[in-house]
Amino acid sequence: MKREQNNTGNNGFVDFLRKDSVQSVLSSLICILGGIVIGFIVMLVIAATSDTISIGQAFQGIGILLAGPFSSGIFKYVIANLGNMIFYAVPLILTGLSVAIAFKTGLFNIGAPGQYLMGTAGSLYVALTFKTEGGFKGLLVWLLAILVGIALGMLWGAIPGMFKALFGVNEVIVCIMTNWIAANLVSWFFNGKESLINNGHGKSGYLITTAQTGNGTPTLGLGKLFGGSYLDIGIFIAVLVAVAMYIMMNKTTFGYELKACGYNRNASKYAGMNEKRNIILSMAIAGGLAALAGALYYLNPGIEFKFSSAYSKLPDYGFNGIPAALLASNNPVGVIFSGLFLRYLGEGGNNLVSAGFNRYISDIIIALIIYFAGFSKLIRDIIKRKLKNAVPEKNPDKPAAPAVAPASAEPVKDDEAAKPDAENAEGGKQA
Repeated sequence: MKREQNNTGNNGFVDFLRKDSVQSVLSSLICILGGIVIGFIVMLVIAATSDTISIGQAFQGIGILLAGPFSSGIFKYVIANLGNMIFYAVPLILTGLSVAIAFKTGLFNIGAPGQYLMGTAGSLYVALTFKTEGGFKGLLVWLLAILVGIALGMLWGAIPGMFKALFGVNEVIVCIMTNWIAANLVSWFFNGKESLINNGHGKSGYLITTAQTGNGTPTLGLGKLFGGSYLDIGIFIAVLVAVAMYIMMNKTTFGYELKACGYNRNASKYAGMNEKRNIILSMAIAGGLAALAGALYYLNPGIEFKFSSAYSKLPDYGFNGIPAALLASNNPVGVIFSGLFLRYLGEGGNNLVSAGFNRYISDIIIALIIYFAGFSKLIRDIIKRKLKNAVPEKNPDKPAAPAVAPASAEPVKDDEAAKPDAENAEGGKQA
């Protein structure tokens, strides 16, 4: 009896592991573990070949990295670092969602940097042009700035979508072109807006901030609560957007059509879906999400935008959304955690100097994790194969035949069993 109970428990655990969501989490954890282990080996190699870094410092360095914002050890700095970690994770989450939604439709949105810049430009122009004293008027201007930024991002994202749907042009090529067009447009647009340029404090090429116009993102006291960090309500907006994207993709007909288009464009067309419209809308939604990332980041009262260098360097956040989406297996809710985790490692990397390492070691480890994330599907396939070999999957459509006849069944007599055959034989003769 105990052995049967144990088998039942094991079967229940194996059934739990067979869920796609569980396998996605497991594959992501394996990717993270693999990246950290290989990264630690790299740190050991650096320590072994360096005259100034010891092996002990390599162990200290990996400890600092894994401690993230808690690595400083001083409470007030830990609280401030934690707040900044959450703040900097917001654009990472939203650009990750931008990439993930496009992936679900079978598209590769490498145009997030350009969409990010367009959202930044549109929202900042509105927020910096209309000056208020904050309060309700400031909130209205802030909302208008957000909406203008999202609209510009959706328009910019729809361009590669239209080229893909209507002319069959690869979206990657068009996205790369629109990235640099956006970068030059933004630099050119603000270059002639003298009233918006911050010429004080010895700086050049920066715009004034929303702290000077009263139209910044509300903080609700979060910045002070987290030790004077930049933290504002952007994290709540990012989480709500991620949940909304999950519901849209998994619980609505529109989301089903987007995913069907991603699985097989021709099959979705044969099923009566408008695949061209879905491609354009998917890229437009992706563009709006990337634009929201730029808007929320630069509408913060403490963040300055250097428009003069936009034409020469695309924003890192636009590209960093790709690893956030890959690590989460393109799950919108998973992107929240992958974005926070990547920023967690980044905060730890800022304190690696105390162990003798360059802060960019954290970037190497993040890159290794992303490299392993490219094998996430292979890892999931291996997990499925192992589970299949461990315990055969149940088939609910085919009930298992009883190994032993029920005790209540009465034995059938030979002459009674032969009657139907005899009757059938007679019937055959009569026929």
